[in-house]
Amino acid sequence: MSTIRLLIIEDDRKIAEIQRRFAERLDNVELCGIAHTLADARDLIDVMAPDLILLDVYFPDGNGLDLLRELRAQDSSSDVILITAAKEVDTLRSALRGGVFDYILKPLVFERLEEAVQRYRDHLNQLSGLDQIAQKEVDALIPRNAGEEGPAPSPDEARLPKGIDGITLDKIREVMAGGGQWSAEEVGAAMGASRTTARRYLEYLVGRREATAEVSYGSVGRPERRYCSTPRK
Repeated sequence: MSTIRLLIIEDDRKIAEIQRRFAERLDNVELCGIAHTLADARDLIDVMAPDLILLDVYFPDGNGLDLLRELRAQDSSSDVILITAAKEVDTLRSALRGGVFDYILKPLVFERLEEAVQRYRDHLNQLSGLDQIAQKEVDALIPRNAGEEGPAPSPDEARLPKGIDGITLDKIREVMAGGGQWSAEEVGAAMGASRTTARRYLEYLVGRREATAEVSYGSVGRPERRYCSTPRK
């Protein structure tokens, strides 16, 4: 398994330190630098050529979205996960137009970052295994229906993506049907699966609007992503 070389670009030093500690907990991820300004970020990107960048939006010397556009104009091979407190729809639209791999709202939760990096690794593995592509490979690599309005399609209408099994998905739905908010660890324990597996299925349900997720803080103040089923209309 190849190592993902990661660069953190975050002006808040405390948040950058949290991201550094999270990165060190990820398997096969090498932190190749931390930049607190866009000027330093440009130098590090030129020298280190990271595979993946964790990028904030607001900096004292500019806007992270401008750096994103620069990278795309230069045909940079570095991919970007935007990690930001910006909740404006226009920011999201600009990020999507700029080709971000993922968009994560602060406060950053380790499990959400871990899931994003794992999806990125799966994405790279799929690409590296292809010589030529057919439409089915394109459909598997490019997420569709994200952010579309209207009710989620029924299970019979939607083709399950790679890594999502229908039987396991039904078990997740049964656990969630009892109501309340659940962590990935709690759902995994209830159905006899790992936390990582449960989280992958829960995020899939969130993407289909069958569940919602929000960040809560436990008794020790650690942020945790908790999930709740969306009532069917």
